[in-house]
Amino acid sequence: VLFFFLRARKRDNERNSAKLITMSEVTAGYDICPSYAAAFGYGGAAACMILSNFGSAWGTWQAGVGVCKMGTIYPEGVIKNIVPIVMAGVLGIYGLIVAVIITQAISTPDGAGYNTYSIFNGYAHLAAGLCCGLSGLAAGGTIGIIGDVGVRGFGQKASGGRRSWLTESDAMGSSTVSVEEANRLYVGLLIMLIFSEALALYGLIVALILSQHSFVCGN
Repeated sequence: VLFFFLRARKRDNERNSAKLITMSEVTAGYDICPSYAAAFGYGGAAACMILSNFGSAWGTWQAGVGVCKMGTIYPEGVIKNIVPIVMAGVLGIYGLIVAVIITQAISTPDGAGYNTYSIFNGYAHLAAGLCCGLSGLAAGGTIGIIGDVGVRGFGQKASGGRRSWLTESDAMGSSTVSVEEANRLYVGLLIMLIFSEALALYGLIVALILSQHSFVCGN
C-alpha cells in the first residue's frame, strides 16, 4: 500500500510540474508582447521630439539675445553672427527624424487583436528617444551660451567698444581694433559651436542604431 501511495504521489508531482512549465511558457509569452509595450515606444518618440525642440528653443533664445545685443554695437556683423541660431535650429530636425522613425516602427495589433509590438522594441525605442532628446537638449544649451557670449565679444572687438550711433567726432580718440583680431575670435567661436553641435550628432547616430534593433512577436 505504501508503495502504491508513493507511486501515485510521484505521478501527481510530475503532472503538477508539467502544468507549471506550461503556465510559465504562456506567462513568458505575455511578458514579451504585453499590451502596454507601445506606451514605451510612443514615450520615446515624444521625449525625443520635446527635448530636442526644447534644446533648439533654448539655443535660439540665448544666442538670439546675444545677436540683438551685438546689433546695437556692431550692426554690420549681425548676418555673419547668425550661425549659432541656425545651428540651434538644426537640433529640432534631429529630434524630428528620430521621432518619425520610431513612430513608423510601432506596429498595430493584428486582426485577431493580438499585440505584435514587443516590449523589447518598446525599451529600445524609449532608449533611442531619450538618447537623441537629451543630447539635443545639452547641445542646445551649450550652443546658446557660447553663441551669446561669443557674438557679444565679437561685436565689442570689431567696433573697438564704440556704439553704432556715435558720430565720428564722438568716436575720435577711441581705440581701433583690426578686423583680423575680431576674425580670430570668430574662428574660435565657430570651432566651439561645431563641437557643441557634435553632441547632438552623436546622440542622433546612437539613436538610429538603437531604433534598428527589433523583435517581432511570434518569432
